[in-house]
Amino acid sequence: MKKTVKVVAAIIENKQKEILCALRSPEMAIPNMWEFPGGKVEPDEDLYSAITREIKEELHCQVEPTELHNDITHEYESFIINLISIKCRIIQGTPIPTEHSKLIWLKRENLNSLVWAPADVPAVEKLIKEKV
Repeated sequence: MKKTVKVVAAIIENKQKEILCALRSPEMAIPNMWEFPGGKVEPDEDLYSAITREIKEELHCQVEPTELHNDITHEYESFIINLISIKCRIIQGTPIPTEHSKLIWLKRENLNSLVWAPADVPAVEKLIKEKV
């Protein structure tokens, strides 16, 4: 039986209404695909604490979670991911890629120009459809 991993992902929007996109490094599982940054939820950790901790560890900046964006379960070949996307805003620092190959800011209408990790696709589609 495949293991289910609970993961939070940050949808970070800047003042220009651009969304932060992170390219998975060649060493990561699901390499060279784009995703929203984040990581595993620790046992007994709430979602907002998890996303705040993960972004501090991964991007060396501080975010404030504002709202739940979506919650999906996706089955990969070797595991199942429960991916919970949370909208956040940066309250301190500038994102620095420590685990990812690259970070870019994109307008919603351009998000489809990237090759996204399959579990992130529903969040991307929902963002593109949103009225801002």
